[in-house]
Amino acid sequence: MNGASSFFRKQIAGRLGWRLNPIAQKRLRRFRNMKRAYRSLWTLAALYVISLCSELLCNSDPLYVRHNGRSYFPVFRFYPENVFTGNGRQTRPDYKRIAADPAFKASPSNRMIFAPLRYGPNEIIQPASLPHTDRVTLRITAAERVGAVYLAPDSRVIRHLAAEFAFRDSAQASAPRLADHWEMPPALQEALAKRFRNEATPAFRALLASRHRPGLQAEAHLAPFTPRSAPRTTVRLTLRQRPPADAPTPSLVTVDSTGGVVRVSGGAWTRLSEAQRAALLALAVQRFDAPVDPLMLEEGDTTWRVLFEKKEVRWPYPPVRGHWLGIDHSGRDVLARLLYGLRTSMTFGLLLVVFSMGLGIALGAIQGYFGGTTDLTFQRFTEIWSALPFLYVMILLGSIYGRGFLLLLVCYGLFNWIGISHYARAEFLRLRAQPFVDAARVLGLSNRAIIFRHILPNALAPIVAFFPFQLVGAIGSLAALDYLGFGLPPPTPSWGELLQQAQQYRWAWWLILYPSLALFIVMLLGVFVGEGAREAFDPKPQVRLE
Repeated sequence: MNGASSFFRKQIAGRLGWRLNPIAQKRLRRFRNMKRAYRSLWTLAALYVISLCSELLCNSDPLYVRHNGRSYFPVFRFYPENVFTGNGRQTRPDYKRIAADPAFKASPSNRMIFAPLRYGPNEIIQPASLPHTDRVTLRITAAERVGAVYLAPDSRVIRHLAAEFAFRDSAQASAPRLADHWEMPPALQEALAKRFRNEATPAFRALLASRHRPGLQAEAHLAPFTPRSAPRTTVRLTLRQRPPADAPTPSLVTVDSTGGVVRVSGGAWTRLSEAQRAALLALAVQRFDAPVDPLMLEEGDTTWRVLFEKKEVRWPYPPVRGHWLGIDHSGRDVLARLLYGLRTSMTFGLLLVVFSMGLGIALGAIQGYFGGTTDLTFQRFTEIWSALPFLYVMILLGSIYGRGFLLLLVCYGLFNWIGISHYARAEFLRLRAQPFVDAARVLGLSNRAIIFRHILPNALAPIVAFFPFQLVGAIGSLAALDYLGFGLPPPTPSWGELLQQAQQYRWAWWLILYPSLALFIVMLLGVFVGEGAREAFDPKPQVRLE
């Protein structure tokens, strides 16, 4: 494989009339031997190529339309709505609506082929298209019944609050005795006796067992008691009935808009009567139009609590089928915006680095080669220029000319060249004193020929190693500017804009995770490439001190 690629490179180089010099070939071999950097370079290039084909992967317009025997390619060309509907409108057609139109489906030859992800970066998702929005879930769980009883010294119940469940089998409805229905432990009887004797007693808790319904238990709670001026005639006892040991498991019942049961899990649903089920299904149908309060149902010794849950659509929306990375705060697909944002970030970074490095190398070359007054003048200009506040300049120019890709690129490039110019100046100062430069002057070569043909190729070696790091910095800077609101204008897809949404909607974890992960991966790959390029261009051999 490597031999074939080397052969083709040599053939192409021979056809084009140029060849890499031995030093460049050695550096290229050294870079290819660094597997991590070499693979990162190809991975980064592949991601950029994929982002350049975003319209073929994420698009609301179809890739191909066959209509009335003619072929159309909306992804490459605009067609008015009149072409497909004949209604005379020259506006942009809604292809998804046209594809679902019975008139379009009437002809078997009519068809549309969409991209794998049928949503564009700026398309607003219709809530009705999301899955699980036409379902209501009944959550049926066993509820604890809580009540309070006021006991006399002989355990007679003077009065009670919501404690009917404790005396369901009582024949004496007016004043039942607690001990006739529940086994009262001696410790509980002693705690009650102390309270009637007006003695200080801490909080007490005991477990009671039903005398008439085996397996049914209740927790009895007594609050802390402090002596009063007169002995108490009644003591308040709180009862909390536990679900029976043989109670079925909770149920989740999924109901559609017609009241039909789609899915049932758990055994609680089967324990309910037919009348109770019909009532619950009727309330579930009402839940599609308006909220329904939780409902309590009595079934034997068990009280069931029923919640009517419907997944409401609000933006941002979590990942679902068809929108694998979720939806942002404006109802747009996050995956599509991430892919288009990758193209924007990489294109901006590449153009910025090329522009800033070209300007920085040119100014640094002039300073380093001519030196003297020229060098001093440019150095003072560089110091003054670097002192200007970049963010304030961006805000000022943005308020005057408006935010835009080209304005941001030019403004950032006018400040990003300073660091490269220092490296270029240092390299030209070092190389202009070399013997080969003196020999070129003796031969009568012009300054232009010496700069571009002799010094620049040798000065580029350490400068080119900064290219990946500059690219990573440019991508991160664009994300930071978009995050602060001074970057690209909306609705341009941007990773920084997604992170800005994540700050506003902190519960939307998908707005935090996926843009951060994409930014981390791209910057990490760029750093790996930069490390490999720096080691490949470094002429110093690696040594180990012992």
